[in-house]
Amino acid sequence: MSKSKAQKQRQKRMREGKMDPTKLRSPFANLDMQTRKTKTKKDYLYRTKYQNRFPDHQGDDSFLFSF
Repeated sequence: MSKSKAQKQRQKRMREGKMDPTKLRSPFANLDMQTRKTKTKKDYLYRTKYQNRFPDHQGDDSFLFSF
């Protein structure tokens, strides 16, 4: 595989005796801080819990009283 431009620049700096920038990185830079998981049935239900709660409600608040 070929080397990236940034990798070539890092190696050139190291050959010239300068500091390697990878040593200055945080130890958490290579860690994956997220746990990825697929949504469960409960997650899908909770997401749509309050949507379409009253499907027969048309939005007009009119009513009719007859005696």
